[in-house]
Amino acid sequence: GELVDFITSGPLVALVLEGESAITAARQVIGATDPLKAATGSIRGDYAIAVGQNMVHGSDAPESAAREVALFFPDLA
Repeated sequence: GELVDFITSGPLVALVLEGESAITAARQVIGATDPLKAATGSIRGDYAIAVGQNMVHGSDAPESAAREVALFFPDLA
């Protein structure tokens, strides 16, 4: 529906970050899921206005990261 239309509406840049506390560190830079609650200086805090049209995604746990990495980088899975 609307979410798939939005997600596939333009180009994307996909990357994998590795290292100690990589998920926590990346999510600090990304900001809270609700852009209105995201810290100023984070990507969502500075550039997003709606939860349903986020401009950035970050995995929330190692398990979801493994699943998501496999979607974009099957050779790394």
